[in-house]
Amino acid sequence: MSPATTARASATPTRYGAGAPLDAEQRHFVSRWSYGYTPALARDVLTAGGTAAWFRQQLQPSTIPDAAADATWGWWPSLARTAADLWQRQVEEVEGGWEVMAYYGSWLMLRRITSKRQVHELMTEFWEGHFHVPVNGDSHFVYRVPYGQAIRQHALGNFADLLKATITHPAMGLFLDNAVSTKSKPNENLGRELLELHTVGRGEYTEADVKESARILTGYRVDVWRTWDASYRPADHSTGPVRVMGFSHANSDPDGRVVTAAYLDYLARHPATARRICRKLATRFVQDEPSTALVEHLAQVYLASGTSIPAVLRALAVRPEFRAARGTKMRDPGADVVATYRALGATFAKPTSTEAAATQILWIASNLGQRPFEWGRPDGPPLVNSAWSSTSRALASFSFHWSAAGRWWPVKDIAYQSPAQWLPQASLTLAQLVDHLCVRMLGVPSTAALLQACCEVTNYAPTTRITADHALVKWEFHRLLSSLLDSPQHLTR
Repeated sequence: MSPATTARASATPTRYGAGAPLDAEQRHFVSRWSYGYTPALARDVLTAGGTAAWFRQQLQPSTIPDAAADATWGWWPSLARTAADLWQRQVEEVEGGWEVMAYYGSWLMLRRITSKRQVHELMTEFWEGHFHVPVNGDSHFVYRVPYGQAIRQHALGNFADLLKATITHPAMGLFLDNAVSTKSKPNENLGRELLELHTVGRGEYTEADVKESARILTGYRVDVWRTWDASYRPADHSTGPVRVMGFSHANSDPDGRVVTAAYLDYLARHPATARRICRKLATRFVQDEPSTALVEHLAQVYLASGTSIPAVLRALAVRPEFRAARGTKMRDPGADVVATYRALGATFAKPTSTEAAATQILWIASNLGQRPFEWGRPDGPPLVNSAWSSTSRALASFSFHWSAAGRWWPVKDIAYQSPAQWLPQASLTLAQLVDHLCVRMLGVPSTAALLQACCEVTNYAPTTRITADHALVKWEFHRLLSSLLDSPQHLTR
C-alpha cells in the first residue's frame, strides 16, 4: 500500500500542543473583522479579554499604537506630493500618475498586512469602495491620495460627516465632473450618483430630483489642467429654490455650501439611505443576501444613533445572523494576497527597487484579478461571492499560494520563515506538524480533510516522522503550506 493510499485510510488528526487559542466562534469573529488570522491577532484578542472587548478597542483606532504600519507611509514620498506637483511631474515625464497610484495601492496592501487597526483598515476599504473614485484617471489621480485619507479620517465616525467629506472632495468632483459644473451648465453626473449609489438608491428619486441635485452641488471647482487649486466659487453656484424628494431650500445665498451641507445631511438621515447602507454592510460582513429583518434592525440603529458607523457595526457583530454565517464569504483577490502573507508571517522591508516585495504585491493582486480601487465604474468593486469565485480566479490563487509558499517570488526586501523555522520541535509526526501549521496559519485545528490533503500532496503517511533533515523540509515544504493556503479555511471568511 502506497503512503498516499495509507493517508486516505488513516487521516485521523493528531493534536499538537495546546491547540487553537481561539474557539470556533472567536475565530469566525476575527476572520470577518480582520484581513486574516495571525498568532499576534489571537494574542491581542485574548489580552483584551475576548472578541467583544477587542472589537471595542478596534472601533477606537487612535487608541491602538500602530508604528509598524504607520512607518510604511514614508516608503513612497510621492504619496505626500501636492496635486500641482504630481501633475507637473507627469507632464515632465519624471513620474507618471499611474506610478504614484501604484505606490498608493502598494501602501494600502502593506497597511492591511501589518496594521493592528484591522477594523479601521477594513472600513476604510469598504467606504473607498462605496464612494468609489478609481485610482487611475487623467485628472482625478492628483487628488486621489488625499481623498483616501479623508475617507480614512471618517471611516469609523458617522455617515453624515463621511458623506460631506467625500461628495465635496475635489477627487470626487473631478471624477464625476462636478469640478467643472456651473450654474449655466450644470453637470448631472455627481448629482445622479449621489442619489443612486451613495445614498437612497434607485426607485427613490426622479429625473427632476437629479437636475435639482446637480444645481445644489454647483460651486465646487478645480482649476483643471493649470494650477489644480480646489475652491468654492459662489459665482458658479446655481441659486433659487430647490427641491429633491422631501428636501427643500430657498437657496438664495450665492455661497451654496450651507444648502449643500443641509442637503447632504438630509440624504444621510433618509430611511432609504439607512436601509441601503446597512444592507451593504450586512452583505460585506454577514452574507451575500442578508435578511430583511437584519437590515431593518441595523437601519433603526443607524437612524437612532445619528448615522453612527460604530453603532451599526456593534449591532451587526452581536446578531445571530452574523454568528451563523461562518465560512460563507469568499475572500476577494486582494484580500487573498493580504491574508496569505499574514498567514505565512512574511515581513516586508522598505523597497529598494521595483522588484521589491512591497511593490510586487500589487502585481500579484493584479494577476489574481483585483488591484486596489482600479474598478473602472463609479459603483465600486462587488462584494458578493459570485464575482470572485470563477475557475480562473481559483487557479490564479493556487498558483500564487504555490509561489509564496515556496518563497520563490518576490524575494527582494522581504523575509519569509524557512521550512526549518516552521517546525515546533526537532521531531514530530506529519499529523502533528499539520495540526501545528493549521493552528499557526489558519487559527483552527487540523481536520481529517486537511490532513488527508496534506498527506496526498506530499505522499507521506500521517505517522511519518518529520525532522529538519527530512526531504519534506528540505525540498517539499511548499507543498504542505500551499495545501493549507488552498483550503476553504483560508479562502473563505
